[in-house]
Amino acid sequence: MRKFLLLLFFGLGIHSVLLAQKMSIKGQVLDSASTALPYATVMLLNPNDSSLVNFGTTNTTGLFEIRNMNRADYILKITFVGYKTYSAIISSVGDTDADLGIIKMEVALTRLDELVIEAERAPVVVRHDTIEFNAGSFKTNPNATVEDLLKKLPGVEVDNDGTIRAQGEQVRGVTVDGKNFFGSDPKVATRNLPADAVDKVQVFDKKSDQAVFSGIEDGQRQKTINLELKEEKRNGAFGNIQGGIGTDERYQAKANINRFKKGQQLSFLGMANNINDQGFSIDDYMSFTGGSQQMMRGGQVRLEFNANNQSGIPLNFGGRNNGLMKNYAGGVNFNNEFSKKTELNASYFYNHLDHDLSQNTQRLNILPEGDIRFNQDSHQLNSNSNHRLSTTLDHKIDSLNSLKWTSALTYNETQQNQKSFSETFNPEGDLSNESSGNTTSLGSALNLNTSLLWRHKFGKKGRNLSATVQLTVNDQSREGTQGATNTFYGDQTETQYINQVNSQSTENIMYSGMVSYTEPLGKRKYLEGNYTFRQNLNTVDKQVFDVVNEDEIFNQLLSNKYNSDYQYHRAGLNFRMNRPKYNLTIGSSLQQTYLEGELELIDQPVSKSYQNILPAAHFNYDFSNTRHLRFDYETSVQEPSIQELQPVIDNSDQLNWYVGNPGLRPAYEHNGRVNFTTFDPATFINFFAFLEASYTRDAIVTSQSYTADNVRLSMPVNVDQSTRISGDATFGFPIQKIGSRLSFSVSITRENGLNVIEGEEAGIIQQTLGARSRYEFRYKEVFNASLSAIVNRQSTEYEISDQGNQLFFNKTLNAEVSLSFLKNYQLTSSLEYLMYDDKKNNYDQTIPLANISFSRFLLKAKSGELRVSVNNLLDKSLGISQSADVNFVERVTANSLGRYYMVSFIYALNRQLNPMGMRPGGNMIRIMR
Repeated sequence: MRKFLLLLFFGLGIHSVLLAQKMSIKGQVLDSASTALPYATVMLLNPNDSSLVNFGTTNTTGLFEIRNMNRADYILKITFVGYKTYSAIISSVGDTDADLGIIKMEVALTRLDELVIEAERAPVVVRHDTIEFNAGSFKTNPNATVEDLLKKLPGVEVDNDGTIRAQGEQVRGVTVDGKNFFGSDPKVATRNLPADAVDKVQVFDKKSDQAVFSGIEDGQRQKTINLELKEEKRNGAFGNIQGGIGTDERYQAKANINRFKKGQQLSFLGMANNINDQGFSIDDYMSFTGGSQQMMRGGQVRLEFNANNQSGIPLNFGGRNNGLMKNYAGGVNFNNEFSKKTELNASYFYNHLDHDLSQNTQRLNILPEGDIRFNQDSHQLNSNSNHRLSTTLDHKIDSLNSLKWTSALTYNETQQNQKSFSETFNPEGDLSNESSGNTTSLGSALNLNTSLLWRHKFGKKGRNLSATVQLTVNDQSREGTQGATNTFYGDQTETQYINQVNSQSTENIMYSGMVSYTEPLGKRKYLEGNYTFRQNLNTVDKQVFDVVNEDEIFNQLLSNKYNSDYQYHRAGLNFRMNRPKYNLTIGSSLQQTYLEGELELIDQPVSKSYQNILPAAHFNYDFSNTRHLRFDYETSVQEPSIQELQPVIDNSDQLNWYVGNPGLRPAYEHNGRVNFTTFDPATFINFFAFLEASYTRDAIVTSQSYTADNVRLSMPVNVDQSTRISGDATFGFPIQKIGSRLSFSVSITRENGLNVIEGEEAGIIQQTLGARSRYEFRYKEVFNASLSAIVNRQSTEYEISDQGNQLFFNKTLNAEVSLSFLKNYQLTSSLEYLMYDDKKNNYDQTIPLANISFSRFLLKAKSGELRVSVNNLLDKSLGISQSADVNFVERVTANSLGRYYMVSFIYALNRQLNPMGMRPGGNMIRIMR
């Protein structure tokens, strides 16, 4: 660490000397009629090689000023679409600044056949609700991935698990040239595509297909990133091939090959490694293997911070510091425009994961009469094979009608084997019970989701009709064994032996339909009416048998046969008004919900109905092209899941049982959000902020009770209400004097809810304060450094027990540095310092993770790289998670990948090709007349 800091300060000192003598260059850009040209691009180029030295843009009155420039000669270029490029030589004379006065731009002469405009682009452009970054202005190391590029962008953050946040919100989708890339998995694109293939990165809020077509806001938006490729990449092959071998039998192989041409995209991906490197999301693995474990752990309200995974995914679901993982994956993605009317997107992806995980769990259960401690050591061997097939067909029947068919098919196979030892201590600290167990499970799941959207436009502008039908089929089956020896201590010691086999099949069919009609009212006002019907049919058959002397005896207490029919009808009306500066949507829906079911083993019917009014409002205001305000208010009904409704005991963890509740009511939620965005392309200063609040009636939480032997029983129940408020603000700005950029973020989340202990409700307050900072420094193409810090403070206050109140601090410090020298050599290093602090229990743990690599670039255009690296130099093979929930707090530690050395070779396909003959950062616009 000391060497890194010395290196950083040395680089800063050199750069400070170089910037000792400064000058400013300013002027005003007008057209021939003396009208100001706002947001014209102003560039200063090196006269020796025409490389970009600095840039700026004019303000609304055409003024510009570029400060803190070294006293030297420059080429000044000013560009504005539709005008001739202005060029001039700027010479530094004496100690005065360069005031260029009024600069008049001439209109470009247009030939009848075509107009060609070629110019350098500004690093950032703001177009209404889209922020567009010029990738060439944010330098990355050779053979970097898109994820590395995103880490350089102002207002964009990438967690260690690959989760992306832009403007404080999680990015849910990543597209390539506006098209889906391997379905909806963002990490497949960001962790596999090379950064040098990207021309622009566009960040925006993607509306639903229905909202785009009708112009009526439906509140369904998701933060999305579109990767616009360089022109030469769209007309050729590109990609990377990588192979590596290391100590302790470590290996890595990875390849992505892309062949794009006009109207067609074809991509192949392949990977295999045992170094915990995942180039894809593992959501299917998490949902299939961890469902029952998640319910065991606690309630619906969960705040969790893992230093290796800031998204809050529970520790036992995989990650860089969570066990040892092998993965094998590969797939193909295909996009084709058959004609101007028909476009197809299809992809297939397969992945296999082997997961070896050892964990220690220490949990404190909060009770009115005294807290109960629970400890567990476990070892899991899990494997998962997953197939994903997705297709989208978009067909424009004619100018008034279109069809869009979307389908996704997933097939999953999972095998689990877990051994564990658990023990519980009563409030007096005495051992109450212990359990030694072994469980196995083998299962599969098939999921199909398909929808068809028809859209029709009438002759009158703004009048349109659309209809959507959707079908979802989910079929799961699982069989396994359960063995355990349970000992209960008290006045008499009792030992219980468990030997069971079990099976469960779950079938779910959901179909729905929606129709929407929009009528223009004149003066850019619209009225939309809609109707939605949805039906969800569930069938569950779980059978548990006790094995006694090799005979299987049916256990009715743990078995369940259940069917349900959940359906709703919803009719709504929305009013929309569009104005140049703002748009407004207000509306409401009436939803009638029915739930019919039967618990077949006990012949108990379930019949319920609910009626809810669901108001909504959306308001957008544009102060300017770069400053926006958005307000959204929505209401929703959250129905219980099928697992939450089953009144059957899940004893997968012998000392922690879970049982469903057929009497659950749907939760009704109000949610409001205010979002403000401003980005000044002239100064590169950005500010993003949002405030969100929610109120939930009949909130679903997990109640806790204990048997006489201190076995914990968890069950979902409704409580009167819960509230949640959260906010996030990010401010970033450059420091031009030292070629640096700083950004700061703060966040707060506060939840007021109720927990249920032994049937009694009690209040709980959970509050999380977070702060993030990032500093970046770059000196030419030689030295690059990035420093970041994340601090989270989480406090939990329990009404039933002041002794149970908790205070956690989780901190992450990160330093990354790269040094290029002798043209073809590069040294990179990173240090991540994880700190865990539990004030209540005097727990203090630090984990330093250091990586170093040395590269030698080979072949033409540095298309080959020979890399020698050491990972986890200090050999800290440990992962930690601290969390607090509505009725317990816990700490989980896990095994992790230790130190290993690796030699790798990376080859970049066709990096030397540049058929357009354009300089990086250049742009060509060709308009045919």
